[in-house]
Amino acid sequence: MTHASPSLRVRVGSLTLRNPVLVASGIIGYGQEYERLVDLSQIGGIVTKTVTRHARAGNPPPRVVETAAGMLNSIGIENPGLEGFLEIKVPVLRELPCAVIVSVEGEDVQEFCDLVEGVSGSGVAHAIEVNISCPNVGPHGLRYSTDADMAREVMSAIRPLTQLPLIAKLTPNVTRIADIAAACEACGADAVSLVNTFVGMAVDSRTRKPILGTVVGGLSGPAIKPLALAKVWEVVQAVDVPVIGMGGITHPRDAIEFLLVGSTAVQVGTALFSNPELAEACVKEIESYARRAEVPSVADLIGALDVPAERGMIRAGRTLAPR
Repeated sequence: MTHASPSLRVRVGSLTLRNPVLVASGIIGYGQEYERLVDLSQIGGIVTKTVTRHARAGNPPPRVVETAAGMLNSIGIENPGLEGFLEIKVPVLRELPCAVIVSVEGEDVQEFCDLVEGVSGSGVAHAIEVNISCPNVGPHGLRYSTDADMAREVMSAIRPLTQLPLIAKLTPNVTRIADIAAACEACGADAVSLVNTFVGMAVDSRTRKPILGTVVGGLSGPAIKPLALAKVWEVVQAVDVPVIGMGGITHPRDAIEFLLVGSTAVQVGTALFSNPELAEACVKEIESYARRAEVPSVADLIGALDVPAERGMIRAGRTLAPR
């Protein structure tokens, strides 16, 4: 007897992804370079490098340093700005065989509005990830994701400007990430994505100087996976919108773990530098896992973590009694 392949489709707002695996922002630029290494038609989509209102040259070097179990970066969102994006990058993105989620970051609310309007009018974006959580772009970088009122201000301002799904990208560098997620949801976010990098630092004891040009940067890689899973678990219990999980995915099994704690989709990031085929491998592992679990859809795996009875079971963003 032949069993039908499990459905890998997931929905994020009005966007349907062919499968729940995305490439995180800042890893493959705008897709063109990665397309030579991996078949983008096999993954759910990409999140572009973040676009700012004005072109940015990025931070002074050194910008990247390898750590014992990850990587610190302080790139500083080097990009051509909104006008450059519309002129140079939009034609490239239009040809990609997967969903395109455009990441934007503004220094103030008006810049966020300009960016959302510009990206929405470009015709290439299937969704917009609102990066309110970059630690590497000066004092404004984290303020909108560490203060619930400021997060509300941004989301309330941009929500009327587009019909595209809005995904608020959250920082883990807060006491209660669930509060920020709930604020974004209340103001019209169709989903939240987390976690962005943890603030970290590297020191050269020989020179007695910090290694990064900006002193501190964002830590990513396998070291942060347990922390990221816990933050996703916390947020899934606090909101009803889809949660897109990321942070330290280095093996296809890691993607399964994020789904089980409640992520509707996952973003693969730092590990692609050493293994550019990881995103495709995650898709294959998710399908194989669903087959072994004998479930008809990946939706049956989302939030299906078997937890102690007194904690209930998290499914689709709600706490339910165990089945």
